[in-house]
Amino acid sequence: QVQLVESGGGLVQPGGSLRLTCAASGIDIVAYAMGWYRQAPGKERELVAEIIHGGWTKYAGSVKDRFTISRDGTKNTVYLQMQDVKPDDTAVYSCSAREVTDNVPLQWGQGTQVTVSS
Repeated sequence: QVQLVESGGGLVQPGGSLRLTCAASGIDIVAYAMGWYRQAPGKERELVAEIIHGGWTKYAGSVKDRFTISRDGTKNTVYLQMQDVKPDDTAVYSCSAREVTDNVPLQWGQGTQVTVSS
């Protein structure tokens, strides 16, 4: 019933930009904490950014001031705008939905690959 579908990944040069999109169905995203995770080879999955119902946002220190998470309630879509990307940003990026009262997301998307290379 709940489905999250990511898109927008691809190959980008260091210093470039990319926008990831998460289209949600089965839930109203403004009622959930929506996040972007990433996992690179040899590394654990990490939370990159999260936005909650009041518009509050959190970012990992490695992406703060470079990435921006946002949402469009009308389109039921979450975005991750990536600026000044670096090779260490290379990973599979996944969208997540979490009840504010829970610590564990209730749903994950399939992921989209982002590769930063010259």
